[in-house]
This record gives sequence, structure tokens and C-alpha cells, in this order.
Amino acid sequence: MITTDRTDQLTERLFGAALGALELCSVYLGTELGLYKTLEKHGSLTPEELAERAGIAPRYAVEWLEQQAVAGLVDHEDGRFALPPEHARVLTAADDPAHVAPFAHMLAGIGGVLPRVAEAYRTGGGVPYEEYGYEFRHGQGHINRPTFIHELPGTWLDAMPDIRDRLENGGRVADVGCGQGFSTRAMAQRFPRASVEGFDADPASIRDARAHAEGTAAGFVVGDATSVRDRGPYDLVLVLETLHDLPHPVQTLAAVRASLAAGGAALIVDERVAETFSAPGDEVERMMYGWSVTHCLPTQMVEQPSAALGTVLRAGTVRELASTAGFTTVDVLPVENDFFRLYRLS
Repeated sequence: MITTDRTDQLTERLFGAALGALELCSVYLGTELGLYKTLEKHGSLTPEELAERAGIAPRYAVEWLEQQAVAGLVDHEDGRFALPPEHARVLTAADDPAHVAPFAHMLAGIGGVLPRVAEAYRTGGGVPYEEYGYEFRHGQGHINRPTFIHELPGTWLDAMPDIRDRLENGGRVADVGCGQGFSTRAMAQRFPRASVEGFDADPASIRDARAHAEGTAAGFVVGDATSVRDRGPYDLVLVLETLHDLPHPVQTLAAVRASLAAGGAALIVDERVAETFSAPGDEVERMMYGWSVTHCLPTQMVEQPSAALGTVLRAGTVRELASTAGFTTVDVLPVENDFFRLYRLS
């Protein structure tokens, strides 16, 4: 057997990927079972104390805590385990920009349907979004939550000052593909004089969104992305990390355009990938293709015919889709973000 440097490098890389995947699975357990929150609330605990307070079997508490300590996720001293505050930001603080624990739920959702994805590859069919279950829905909603809470009503809308000023005094906002509604809620809180509606075709997501936005004036509609046409006019239509998932993106953008009030605009937020394909790619490109081959493309292939865009939506494709839908102006907004590129359409 011939072994080369490339062989060794890939062996080490896949070993590291397996290690990371297993540790993400342990993060899923810690999140889903409330183990991190129990440690955060009660401080340093023995396995027996964690088991009692979190309601899990003591033997599992021992193994999970030891694994977490070996992995460096929790601290250990004299048989007691504690969640350091720096790690609590990552693992329990849902609104913190450092909170990336939801990746674990996304992975769990994909793992649950991976055999179905393989079958879709064989047949050319797809896997419905709802089959990825609560786990993926929760993970997707919560991984974007800090960005939508902090950046959307702040720096993102500041890059559209005319629209921001209109919403300060009233106006209407549609949030197309709102998912669990964190973006809709953030807009309703930031612009209390405006009417803000979230749209999503997934009833479970809308149920989550209504619960998350309780206490705000945000409204929610179960309906596909073209529903905005019948409920306009809107001063701002948001399409946040949704365009690449749509089987009929041109029809959706045409509906968005038809729903805009005079002087209104659409804000499309999608992946900050390279302008053109090249290989190998950077880590962002690798991650986006990872989501694409396991989730985004299979969900898009359910409905036929489909544009089948995949996750990796390049800027040139956005401009082409927008032009075909009748938009005359597509501006990339000067907003820095590691994962997202912002387009203003009018």
C-alpha cells in the first residue's frame, strides 16, 4: 500500500472530523437534557448531584461529565465538575454572538434522515424539510438567532437608512421564510410603530415563532413565499437565508417585487461564498457545501421541477434571479459578516 503526505493529511483530517462530530453529539445531549443549564445554575457539581438536579440516570451523568472534562468543555477538580463562564456563552447563552451550540442540533437532525438522503441521491427525489424534525428546526433557528437579534435591526438596517427611517414612523415589514421567528421578533421590537409579519410554509416553524415572539406585536402567517403578493404593500420585505432554499426562487422574487410599496425595497441575505467555484475552498465554502449535500439540496428536490440551487448561492446567481424577476437594481450592501452577504433589491 502506497502512503503519501496527502493520504496522511486526509486520514488525520477525517479523524479530527469524527472527533468533532462525536463531541457535537455530546453537546446535543448536554443541551437537550439541560445538563449545561443545570451546571450553570448550580455551579460545581458531582455526577450524583447533576443526575439528581437534571433528572438523568447517575451512571450516564458520570460518563457524560468525564467525557466533557476530557474534551475540555467543562472544568474538573476533586470529583466536581463546573461549566466555566466563557464556555457558558457558547453552550447556554442563546442570544450571545458566541453561541454556536445549535450546530449540534442541526447535526442530529441530519443524522436522523441520512439514509433517506442517500436514497434521494439514488432516485433523484428529495427529503421533505419536516422530516429533519425538531432537531434541525431548532438548530437552524437558534444558530441564526444572535445575528438576527443583534445585527438585523442594527447595522443591517443602518445600511438602508431610508427604509429604517420609514419604519421608525410606521410602515410594514414582511419576513419571508421566517422560520422560528427570531428575525420577525427583532424587527417588531426595534420598530414598534411598524406592522411586522412573518411568513413560513412550515406549520411547526410558525408555531415556534408565535411562542418565541409572545409579548410583541409580530404576526405570523402559514404560507409559501409567494403569499406576500396578496398581503402587500410592504415597505421592506426580508428574505433571510431563505432564497437558496426555494424551489421556485424567481417566482418568489417576482411576488416580493409585486408586494413592495412605492420606494420600498427587499433585503436578501444569503451565504457569503466565493464569486466563482474553485477547489479546494475555504472553511466557509466547505461548510456551505456540507449543508447543501446533506440538507438544503435534498429539501429543494422534493418539489419538481425545482431550481435546485443548493446552499452555495453566488452573487452572480442572485443578480440573475433578481433581474429575471423584474428587479432593476441589485446592490451589495457594505456590511461585514463572516457568513452572510446582503443584497438590496429594488
